[in-house]
Amino acid sequence: METAPLRVAVVGAGPAGIYAADTLIKSVAGAAVDLFEKLPAPFGLVRYGVAPDHPRIKQIVHALHRVLDHPNVRLFGNVHYGTDVALADLREHYDAVVFATGCERDRDLDVPGVELPGSHGAAEFVRWYDGHPDVGREWTLDARSVAVIGAGNVALDVARVLAKSAGDMLGTEIPDAVHRGLVANPATDVHVFARRGLAQARFSPMELRELDHVPGLEVIVDPEDMEFDAVSETEARGDKHVGMVVKILQEWALRDRRGDPRRVHLHFLTRPDRVLGTDRVEGLRVERTAYTGDGSVRGTGVFTEYPVGAVYRAVGYTGSHLAELPFDHERGVLPHVAGRVRDIDGQELPGVYAVGWIKRGPVGLIGHTKGCASETVRSLLADVPGLRRAPRRSPDAMPQLLDRRGIDYTSWDGWLALDKHERGLGEARGRERIKVVPRGDMVDISRAGLSTAFPA
Repeated sequence: METAPLRVAVVGAGPAGIYAADTLIKSVAGAAVDLFEKLPAPFGLVRYGVAPDHPRIKQIVHALHRVLDHPNVRLFGNVHYGTDVALADLREHYDAVVFATGCERDRDLDVPGVELPGSHGAAEFVRWYDGHPDVGREWTLDARSVAVIGAGNVALDVARVLAKSAGDMLGTEIPDAVHRGLVANPATDVHVFARRGLAQARFSPMELRELDHVPGLEVIVDPEDMEFDAVSETEARGDKHVGMVVKILQEWALRDRRGDPRRVHLHFLTRPDRVLGTDRVEGLRVERTAYTGDGSVRGTGVFTEYPVGAVYRAVGYTGSHLAELPFDHERGVLPHVAGRVRDIDGQELPGVYAVGWIKRGPVGLIGHTKGCASETVRSLLADVPGLRRAPRRSPDAMPQLLDRRGIDYTSWDGWLALDKHERGLGEARGRERIKVVPRGDMVDISRAGLSTAFPA
């Protein structure tokens, strides 16, 4: 008796979920993959986590587009796992379920005063300037001096957007409300604080260089922060990218000041000790750190206070607990072995898998996700002979279920309609695209293309 073609549900239509779908349809003849995305539009962090003035990074959408264009791949947008569909629903309709929900929440920073008004998580700010439909359209930008805590690309993005002229952002896809907020932004000095040294910074060389090419913006590095220990020297020599970052920062520390009207100050070997203020942020107290000889740092008891009016925490993202699934709260991921999700007793959940940041944590660039997806799909395919096959296998069954529940789901055709609409808005203003922000508007525009997506 011939086995029915493999049917897989992927929860999350960002790069990780789409790469998993691509690997599946290329590995198994006739395999069908349905992606479930809580937002009305696909692409995850590429659309809502990459700064709008980084169009080169957004070019990855073209590769993801080709996957979603495949006839064996379908998109169900505006569908919330745990609310609109449960694990039991997916197991009834699919042979396996792959979770690719990513890490969207800010990791906590345990310092006094972090709860004061004017203290923000970077994730929320990024979602604001990227036009995320679930974030309010107003953001208070009223501080001339701002602190950003973190030493990764998100910290650089936040610092650059805060320090950049609003006019320089107007050519991007930012919504009008974001542009109005940036026009009102009075910031002239943005201080970025890294707990460890130059060699431990997690900036990419390209992002770092781009920061220095922003018109009217000067990047300042204190020569006193150029300290190294043996571990740092080894890291700089042994990793090409680390060496490039160190070289760039050293050059900036030694050059003459340019006198530009806006400045980003990169501070190293400095950790936050307390956010200062009574009713709102009034400053940040930091402690100088020193190497311990093993790649770590310790406090020195030397403190400095910076009079800043806002603080942004870019200390990393973490995942969210998913309904009916185990969760590693310390690491913010689904517990797994090679992508196979395991419960708290270490037992595998048959037919349930993880991929992307919800699997490995918020590490690595988008390109690293391909290898992660390949590992998970290898595990899934090795398990196929023993998987319980879904009893409801008709392609029409899932859209019919969503219709019965009154879910206004969107489709790939719906995304194409929304994409065309956004490009039209941009073309009328001499821009590539202007994002539609309200969820209801996104759904209404997308639903216009639904009739051809899932024929009855």
